[in-house]
Amino acid sequence: MTDKTHQKEFERLKDLQEKASMGGGQKAIDRHRSRGKLTARERLDILFDKDSFVELNDLAQSQCMDFGMEKRKVPGDGVVIGYGTIDGRTAFAYAQDATVLGGSVGTIHGQKICRIMDEALKVKAPLICLNDSGGGRLHEGFFASKGVAGMFLRNTAASGVIPQISCIMGPCAGVSVYSPALTDFIIMVEKQSQMVITGPKVIQDVTGETVSLEDLGGSDVHSRITGQAHFVTKDDKQSIELIRSLLSFLPSNHDEAPPAIPCDDDPQRKNDTLTQIVPADFKRAYDMHQVINQVVDNNKFLEILPQFAPNIITGLARLDGNTVGIVANQPTNMAGCLDYQSADKAARFIRFCDCFNIPLVNFVDVPGYFPGVDQERAGIIRHGAKMLYAYAEATVPKITLALRKEYGGAVMAMCCSGMGVDLMLAWPVAQLVVLDTTAAINIIYRKDIQSADDPEAFKQQKIEEYDYKYSNPFHAASNMLVDKIIEPEETRTQIIKGLKMLKNKKRPEPFRKHGNIPL
Repeated sequence: MTDKTHQKEFERLKDLQEKASMGGGQKAIDRHRSRGKLTARERLDILFDKDSFVELNDLAQSQCMDFGMEKRKVPGDGVVIGYGTIDGRTAFAYAQDATVLGGSVGTIHGQKICRIMDEALKVKAPLICLNDSGGGRLHEGFFASKGVAGMFLRNTAASGVIPQISCIMGPCAGVSVYSPALTDFIIMVEKQSQMVITGPKVIQDVTGETVSLEDLGGSDVHSRITGQAHFVTKDDKQSIELIRSLLSFLPSNHDEAPPAIPCDDDPQRKNDTLTQIVPADFKRAYDMHQVINQVVDNNKFLEILPQFAPNIITGLARLDGNTVGIVANQPTNMAGCLDYQSADKAARFIRFCDCFNIPLVNFVDVPGYFPGVDQERAGIIRHGAKMLYAYAEATVPKITLALRKEYGGAVMAMCCSGMGVDLMLAWPVAQLVVLDTTAAINIIYRKDIQSADDPEAFKQQKIEEYDYKYSNPFHAASNMLVDKIIEPEETRTQIIKGLKMLKNKKRPEPFRKHGNIPL
């Protein structure tokens, strides 16, 4: 028996650590980098503060002895897990290593991911998932499913407790896309990452359809059509910088308030240009992004799902240094109408903000729900109800500002008086009514208009009377449906004052396991 010495064991440890750091070997690493991709450890080095990342279970490896796997053992088993700090705050992460068996999820691989998820939940700190995997490892059969199922179970347990951010950094299929789908945000890399349940070859064999991997599940598909990619970036480095930026808005867990930062943008700053941006003529469109940028701190707004359902805008910003969630209609797209996709988009964002104590600020200019056979058959009733449910259930501070149109059922969907809004503001030009004035008059006075000597003059007279009496915020304010009518230049100041007033808001809820949102 060889005598054991410290030095020999140090050398053995160093040898194993070097093998782990090389993943699938130099050739595989060179091939990986030739595609413009960083290695798993390089990604983590950028993500975490310098020298803060601590890797765990780096010597764990596959225990499979079949199909030649006994000759393909690699310390780490294709995934790097650990913890460190991001901007000084503790965070946990895993990064799949595509140079090792394509980053496939084997038994030990899956158990490692479950291990770091457990630690994140125990400590109540954010979890970052850097996915680069072709899916389950077929060589290990059903044994691998325990780790895979365990990932899904933990994603669900962590939902609403700690922020979970996934970045798809290569082609991911099957089990490797369900875990990201259970997290709060998904980032994809343009032309580099894809997400599919079944790949093009399987689809062709089963259905006869021919499609490329990029056309089936590329970033363009998921950011514009499916709404599953919240952000799209140019490369790995930009993705990781985005993760750090996103985390700066979020608390570490559901028990904490979002981090506040010193504000160098005057809370009393007037919004002098808003009347130039927003026309008083309701038939003229404008870009709501310009309004948001004028109101929030330093014109900085992180939009979420910018390309999906663009008729509604969702995102994070700061007001007086504090994180807020923004939900806003976009008049340049479908006139700002709500549809079934925008309702889904908004509802999930509202629920995310409520999970993590982020106040909601709503900028409203909505003519109603978008009409059409396709909308009705797509289930607009059910999808629209999701927004109603999300706002009614949310206990965070909720402030709504009516800029111009606030018509019909969409009034409730954007959180009005009666829906639990804490502060309802309106500009003087706003109209909070069931229907556009002209349409209302055409219905109410249909017979009178037809029989009038001068139908057009009669109709115009009735429109002016209706506008003066009903289609204005003064009528709503007189009925306490609007708490305060403000001039546009006061928008930033009044919202900040409202948020300060609501800072310690508490709303006790009756005990129940959970409600049944109309999914």
